Amino acid sequence: MMEIGATLHHLQLFSPAPEPVARFYGKAYGMKVEADAAGWLCQAEGRRLVISPGAVNQLGFAAFAFPHAEALDAYRKQVAARVSIGPNPSPLFEANAFAVTDPQGNRVVFGVTGIPAPESNADGAPPPARLQHLAVRSTHPATLMAFYRDTLGFILSDRVEDGTGRVRACFLRTDTEHHALAVFDAPEIRHDHLSFETSGWTAVRDWADRLAALDMPIVWGVGRHGPGNDVFFMIRDPDGNLAEISAELEVCAAGRTEGLWPHGERTLNQWGMAIMRS
Repeated sequence: MMEIGATLHHLQLFSPAPEPVARFYGKAYGMKVEADAAGWLCQAEGRRLVISPGAVNQLGFAAFAFPHAEALDAYRKQVAARVSIGPNPSPLFEANAFAVTDPQGNRVVFGVTGIPAPESNADGAPPPARLQHLAVRSTHPATLMAFYRDTLGFILSDRVEDGTGRVRACFLRTDTEHHALAVFDAPEIRHDHLSFETSGWTAVRDWADRLAALDMPIVWGVGRHGPGNDVFFMIRDPDGNLAEISAELEVCAAGRTEGLWPHGERTLNQWGMAIMRS
């Protein structure tokens, strides 16, 4: 199978206190923050978030962009034959975008890359970082894995199974990068983390120094994931959501074989401890 060719463009996160969360992302990641009818928009080159009023730790939608309208229209026809499609809920996509809802209730929006994000108004120019993937927690990850693979055409790069054969995590891609979406087995349904991909080892260090100077401590890492082979660290936003800086994510060759990993800390972090969702 070929990748669908879209990339993660922006996310909507819900929060009972959206302004402090938006200000946190603006300060931490050098994003311009402004009020909008949808809540608060956080934007910089390569990274965009919408923070809206709602229940804590919940994803509003994940928005993927195609490079041009023809690719979006072709994909819409494929998806509409398999699942109901709905109107575009995103303030950052044009009206020709559309949305689908997965079996867990997450909305996924598909549109076309729009105008560039505004320049950051943060003090000091942060290192490069682009919104690259998101992760959710699920009580039935195998169901989500099948939906994104079979209905939306995402490609399964790796899955994690326990000794009984239960799927504990899966990593799906939309382009050649190892994953645009990760799903983790957990006792609750919620947003897990978002990830900003930076340019390499030195930039990971520079991001860590930046966040330390802002008194935003690392809560996990620096480490190296098994699936994806990327180096990373994570902090937490005011609602407790994880936010990741990552580098060196695997680029998948054509015909790459789907990987199978054992459930355990060493799979999630080859270098040491891991945050285990279940």
